[in-house]
Amino acid sequence: MKNIILAFLFFVAGVYAQNAKEIVKKADQHMRANSSFAEIKMTVIKPDWSRTMGMKVWSLEPNYALVYITEPARDKGTVTLKRHTEVWNWIPAAQKIIKIPPSMMMQSWMGSDFTNDDLVREASIVTDYNQTLLGEEKLGTDECYKILLKPKPEAGVVWDKIIMWITKKDYLEKRADYYDENGDVVRRFTGSDPKEMGGRIIYTHWEMKPLDKPGDDTIMDYDKIEFNIKINQSFFSEQNMRRVR
Repeated sequence: MKNIILAFLFFVAGVYAQNAKEIVKKADQHMRANSSFAEIKMTVIKPDWSRTMGMKVWSLEPNYALVYITEPARDKGTVTLKRHTEVWNWIPAAQKIIKIPPSMMMQSWMGSDFTNDDLVREASIVTDYNQTLLGEEKLGTDECYKILLKPKPEAGVVWDKIIMWITKKDYLEKRADYYDENGDVVRRFTGSDPKEMGGRIIYTHWEMKPLDKPGDDTIMDYDKIEFNIKINQSFFSEQNMRRVR
């Protein structure tokens, strides 16, 4: 009898682990698709100043992404390119391409609370973490899956863990808390304002708030997004960083 109970418990644990990974995978694919193009406004807020940038983002999942800054004038033309695990910045004022070393992937991107890793999605929440379903919880009016993500030893990510809330209805990432090695929540991502864009419901308003820096916030608002666009790997080249508009 004891062996039967243990077998049942192991079976249940396996089902929950599988479900957790599938939930995270569905949420990830819902927002990323095979390829996409988006127009986004990003507002960086600090205690004594703020600024807004416009950008265009092309992606070919999971290995390619290109971000082109459209405004303000002083930043226009700046480009971030990802190809697999390599990342470059094109600085038009200096007419120079700078390769970002792995040691700088967790540094701020364009002065925001997003890191280089966030913008190019080098760390995958599907493949770099083990997922565990903690249960279900209601956030606001949304019933959500609450999921624990622990990094795999070989992943090389900085977070000790992430706790994520994904809506049961549309598999939208509503909130994610990022923990450091001391077990403290150091930043919080939230998604809101669901709208239909590109033929699917997505959160069009994102915030990344560092909880250890009162008054700091980064907001991203989607003006447009198209999924599964026709785009080739050749688009994501160092040469195209200078030409893209």
